[in-house]
Amino acid sequence: MNDRIRHLLNQMTALEDEMRTALHEQETKMFFEIKGKRIKFEKTVRQTHRKLKKNFFRWLVTNRPQNLITGPIIYGMIFPLLMLDFFVTFYQATCFPIYGVAKVRRSDYIVLDRQHLDYLNFIEKFHCTYCAYGAGLTAYICEIVSRTEQYFCPIKHAHKILGTPKRYQGFLAYGDAQDYEKRLEEFRVALGKKA
Repeated sequence: MNDRIRHLLNQMTALEDEMRTALHEQETKMFFEIKGKRIKFEKTVRQTHRKLKKNFFRWLVTNRPQNLITGPIIYGMIFPLLMLDFFVTFYQATCFPIYGVAKVRRSDYIVLDRQHLDYLNFIEKFHCTYCAYGAGLTAYICEIVSRTEQYFCPIKHAHKILGTPKRYQGFLAYGDAQDYEKRLEEFRVALGKKA
């Protein structure tokens, strides 16, 4: 990868980080304040949220029937998700130290905070917790696999693929064999640094 592309990628990453921070600051100034693990809404916002909450029976009657029918299928996925979580976490805990790869912090990806929303009833909070776990777990696994890919084969594909992790953009071009072994070692050493 030439220096110009590397520079542009670094700028893009910095801008994305800055945008994420600015959006988060705007949200917290408007609606809530985070104090440690606690999320605090202004009193008037909390009161408004409580007024908007649907009670369980009203929610049940107005919910789409297909959502209720497919519920057991959706929630049956918890078993493969938990197994995947266990095995990927075990893989990272055992192999990453051997490779010298910095571990992925699970808590950076799996965030369960929607139970603080007073406009959701207990079923909606349960749904949100399940979805947050599934989506967070997917992102957590993706980052672990991405670091593994960087360690073993940091080479882009010849074909364009969708949904690549951020680190993929810095991988070696397909077919670029110049100093491959040396550059592979550089990729590996970079993984030892905190991401």
